[in-house]
Amino acid sequence: MNALRPALPSRRRSPHGSRRGPLRRRATVAAAAGATALGLLTLTACGGGATGAGASGNGTVEVVAAFYPLEFLAKEIGGKHVSVSTLTGPGVEPHDLEITPRQTARLGEADVAFHLKGLQPAVDDAIAQSGVAKAVDAAELAAAHHAGEPADGKTAGGDEDTDGHADEHADGDRHDEHGDEHGDEHGDEHGHDHSGGASDPHLWLDPTQYAEVAEGFGKVLAEADPEHAGAYTRNTDALVKKLTALDEEFEEGLRDRATDTFITTHAAFGHLAARYGLDQEAIGGLDPEQEPSPARVRELHSIARKEKVTTVFFETLVPAGTARTLAGDTGLRTDVLDPLEGITDRSKGDDYFEVMRANLAALRKALGAG
Repeated sequence: MNALRPALPSRRRSPHGSRRGPLRRRATVAAAAGATALGLLTLTACGGGATGAGASGNGTVEVVAAFYPLEFLAKEIGGKHVSVSTLTGPGVEPHDLEITPRQTARLGEADVAFHLKGLQPAVDDAIAQSGVAKAVDAAELAAAHHAGEPADGKTAGGDEDTDGHADEHADGDRHDEHGDEHGDEHGDEHGHDHSGGASDPHLWLDPTQYAEVAEGFGKVLAEADPEHAGAYTRNTDALVKKLTALDEEFEEGLRDRATDTFITTHAAFGHLAARYGLDQEAIGGLDPEQEPSPARVRELHSIARKEKVTTVFFETLVPAGTARTLAGDTGLRTDVLDPLEGITDRSKGDDYFEVMRANLAALRKALGAG
């Protein structure tokens, strides 16, 4: 499976701008050393006791998740032994989130900060400044699953190079069965990336990668709270079983389709496309609000005719104007394909599994699957 190695943007805006390689933001040596010392002290205080009591003071492990998919996973695995909060509220576009001083302070008081490095620059900065005991990068957990590394997170503020695992994972052959068919010929600024590669951070849209993150995070919680390790293992196993079943539903549901190609406003579906052998054609690329050039619009018209595309997908947290305009110009219909960055009253479901199944139904209809 191709790994995710999210690239850190050079300025504080949506990290989905036009970028192709990783930019590593490193703290100064003094700041890193200070954060590491604080993290080690806090980890000793909250993780070494037999009771597993966290910073919440009520005997639970305190987890602060960066945004919805990580919040959902932490709650599913932690159950009653973990107190989970999120930095990104419902309806907030996670890429552009700014962190308040109060949220930074909350991170510093937590036992575990759970984020996806590079997706939300403000969160990455706040974690580095907070001195949180354990900062866990979801991408690193998925990479460690393949690299054979211990998936136990990382002390905040340390200047260990975490890109190494992702490099190994990115070169893997997880999706070779589809890779030859959907190669690099479209890997340009428009986001025709079918490999779920380094530029696409939306790994949770591939249930198998999300399961790898779940397995890694279960180990993180078991280490932080050994007394309840058995519960975390059981909850992790149950979640992985459900994700495996979801993967099988996608495999079965997308067989015998009339076309492999779908058009979407936001190039968020590279990992999903790679997993199931689909071709994602994004209107604006990795930035969900990027306007397409006239040349790109003409190209999409041609692709729609050639590949028998029926649908232009948009998402609930980003205005649908561009998608509706393109659909009107090409005689196509529109529908929602949700990148699951948050759940709102407009979501087609109340949790990860319900929305993913709604995505599957939308894809089946759009692709003409049996």
